[in-house]
Amino acid sequence: MIVEIINKLRERLPLLARVGLGVLILLLLWDIFLLDKGPAYTAAERFPGFWSIFGLAAASLLIVVAKTIGQVGLQADEDYYDK
Repeated sequence: MIVEIINKLRERLPLLARVGLGVLILLLLWDIFLLDKGPAYTAAERFPGFWSIFGLAAASLLIVVAKTIGQVGLQADEDYYDK
């Protein structure tokens, strides 16, 4: 059942990409026009889309750090068990 769902989603990949981009644009517009920017603690929080950009940067940094840790210390060589 899950394989069928995944295959159907793969067939409609361009549509899914457009829908995802549309949702992101709607969220950004909601952040810019509908959220109250009054009780901001810093000037950066008044910038439209600040938390969206902050979240993207934080997630990207976490991915880079995790990949680096994995490559440096956690991954074993392919012939680890042959030695």
